[in-house]
Amino acid sequence: MTRVLHRSAADGGWARLELVEQLGNVGSEVERAIRAHAAGRPDRFESALERALELFDLTAADPRWRGHRCQEILRAREEFCRLFFDPDVPSDSARGLSRYFFGFAWAARKLHYRRQSVD
Repeated sequence: MTRVLHRSAADGGWARLELVEQLGNVGSEVERAIRAHAAGRPDRFESALERALELFDLTAADPRWRGHRCQEILRAREEFCRLFFDPDVPSDSARGLSRYFFGFAWAARKLHYRRQSVD
């Protein structure tokens, strides 16, 4: 049995977030894993890897993101795993993933501020 790391997300909180918010959060864990791996911190790397994969899976399981959106989520997950487990990964892959997820984090932050101004 897989342990749940993001309890509130797994209990339905994740489904209340927009796609940019979900992927912005995934990106935070992806960035933590990249940094821990680069710093040679296997304990932090393993934890961030596990958290990132859980968030990828929660996002892919969200019924709102079927079709091409789900394919993109799963492709990003594949590239994330490839970064650490494929011996022939291109040298700029980590940088590319960081840039990819930064866009979601930026959009999620903008959405957050827009919601605050409406309230």
